[in-house]
Amino acid sequence: MSLAQESSSTILPPDYKPSEKEKFMNPVMLEYFRQKLLSWRSELLAESNDTIRGMQEENLQKPDIADRASAETDHALELRTRDRERKLISKINAALEKIDENTYGYCEETGEPISIARLEARPIATLSLEAQERHERKERTQRDMRE
Repeated sequence: MSLAQESSSTILPPDYKPSEKEKFMNPVMLEYFRQKLLSWRSELLAESNDTIRGMQEENLQKPDIADRASAETDHALELRTRDRERKLISKINAALEKIDENTYGYCEETGEPISIARLEARPIATLSLEAQERHERKERTQRDMRE
């Protein structure tokens, strides 16, 4: 199944929540996270489209220079936000590909399962909490050494 296919043969029971007691990344759990990621991506794309429409409709040629500066600042901030969301959509797409490949939910560094709680909080996580903490400590140490 490819990323373009937005439907799955697995039916998600209503009110399903993954738990540590069930087999890790079974078809129902994978479908749960697939739908969560697709929903998140749809929300981000809708917000992006709203921003584009708003910017096309808004006229930056305001007679008052302070109003024009304020509008330009607002646009710059909006564009930075959308750029962060564009990067997030890329990570969501990568997570959806991992679901298609049956590698979703496993730490890229250790190969161990990422906790359900971490995936619930951050469905695009690619590292277990322990591996993420090691990675951040290493970054801090390298940054401190450069300063």
